[in-house]
Amino acid sequence: MTASVSTTRTSRGKLASTLDESQLAEITELFAQRRKGFSLEAPFYTDPAIFKVEMEAIFGTHWLFAASIAEVPEPGDYVTLDYGPHSLIVLRTDDGGVNVLHNVCRHRGARVLTAASGSTGNVVCGYHSWTYDSEGNLIHASSPGEIDFDKSCFALKRAHGRVVGGLIFVSIAEEPPTDFDEVSAIFGPYIAPHDLARTKVAYQQDIIEEGNWKLVMENNRECYHCDGHPELACSLFPTWGLTDELVPPHLEEVWERNTAAKAALEERCARYGLPFEVIEELDTRIAGIRISRESLDGEGESFSPDGRRLSKKLLGDLRDFRLGRCSMHLQPNSWFHFQSDHVITFGAYPINEHQTLVRTTWLVADDAVEGVDYDLEKLTHTWKQTNIQDKAFVELCQQGAGSPAYQQGPYMKSEYQVEAFINWYTQRVLEHLA
Repeated sequence: MTASVSTTRTSRGKLASTLDESQLAEITELFAQRRKGFSLEAPFYTDPAIFKVEMEAIFGTHWLFAASIAEVPEPGDYVTLDYGPHSLIVLRTDDGGVNVLHNVCRHRGARVLTAASGSTGNVVCGYHSWTYDSEGNLIHASSPGEIDFDKSCFALKRAHGRVVGGLIFVSIAEEPPTDFDEVSAIFGPYIAPHDLARTKVAYQQDIIEEGNWKLVMENNRECYHCDGHPELACSLFPTWGLTDELVPPHLEEVWERNTAAKAALEERCARYGLPFEVIEELDTRIAGIRISRESLDGEGESFSPDGRRLSKKLLGDLRDFRLGRCSMHLQPNSWFHFQSDHVITFGAYPINEHQTLVRTTWLVADDAVEGVDYDLEKLTHTWKQTNIQDKAFVELCQQGAGSPAYQQGPYMKSEYQVEAFINWYTQRVLEHLA
């Protein structure tokens, strides 16, 4: 099924998809009749019309993780963020916040900033040198013999931006979902002790996966496939997502070790006043979240072959390396691992219906010195390898979704978070279509 989608402006100025009645009915029926507990039908992963609807219903409406404050440490620092048809400038302000501007010149629509990151005073379009201040106001657009015109009518279009615990979120909606305030209050106390304002970027990796963005997220939301991650399995217990009754015989010893490590971690967290309880509201609120602090194998300090720390510098005011990982999932496009010695952020950004950019960023204490306090290759090895492996898994699924032989398959009990993600996704799109 491929339906053509055009765009128009509604009376309220919101960009909305316009479908004829048969197209609208066809797409709506696909969502409404989604088979619970099963993977999605093939068009959800392959149809450009559904992708366009998602760009409005999901990526045009909700709060998205964009970057960490460590990526724009000084006023005037910026990153550009591209997803689907959108490009945004995330610019650090003098007061420590961010301005988010659409990266589209108001003269003839040229991309204003073309670098992935940098630092700027005024924002200057490279085509005809139209110049904007940090708020997006047009301050220079002259040409010999040109008559005056009202520059105030041609500012860069603004989007919403906010910083929570050192994480930057953006929304291009006219009115973003307000329950993100409640979600921010949930995860803020978990990540505050890691003090991202006092971190720096050790490394950033961009991978383009030849797969639909939902396959990327589905793959992330389960560990049923974790036997395929030998490097990660050294420190991340492969029993993640399992319960007592679901543990297979070959993982019973690992489960017992994990149970003991969990008890020790919870005692340590209680001693230091760190929250660790599982909070899981993945599909019961608009801004879905799962967060907890969980034990790691081995020494329980970090993602390394023996579980030992990968940086000698503790983050923030933490007093102990053996704090496992604070793991957070946010709908629709991000996940995070906060350890005592470093933080890893992940963002998934759709390019089209069959390609997704996955951006991984490693953060260390801002006074950590490469080669002295941490070895960059060791710091990044586990998740570099895991990302390569996940890329292959996602691409296998995309190839299968494009086959005439594709048929929906059941999610296993340990994949309940995949079901929750898909349930969240279908709810949000149906609300938009309504």
